[in-house]
Amino acid sequence: MKSRLLFAIPLISGFFFVSCLPIPREAPKKKPNQPANTLTGEEQQKIEEQRELMKQRDLEKQAQLTNPPTPPTPPKNQTENTVVEPPAINKPNSDYPFGTPVPGKEGYVFSPYNNKLLDVRGIPSGTLVQDTTYPLTEKKYFRVP
Repeated sequence: MKSRLLFAIPLISGFFFVSCLPIPREAPKKKPNQPANTLTGEEQQKIEEQRELMKQRDLEKQAQLTNPPTPPTPPKNQTENTVVEPPAINKPNSDYPFGTPVPGKEGYVFSPYNNKLLDVRGIPSGTLVQDTTYPLTEKKYFRVP
């Protein structure tokens, strides 16, 4: 009786050990009739044409942003001696110091008052901004470089 029990213990423990192992799953097999996921020449050509159109649009937008609008032409019935003055350009006031740009981080500057890092992303150059590290009562202003 003891020999049967001694024989059953390793058998039962082996069964429990094997039951804890994960079941290997087979990878799904591909059907031989499936087409490959490659683009045809026509599809590739359409994609290239779309890329070229997008590049041209980007270049046109850049050209519109960099080129100032042309002044309107005077009507032909006016005399030739009319002088057109250029629009006044607002020069930044030199009363306020400029922030120092942070190298490698566009849109961030160092405050001219305490050299702390400030976020000025989306604010145009030359705009007067308040140093947020000071309370409103002190009112420390500087210009965006």
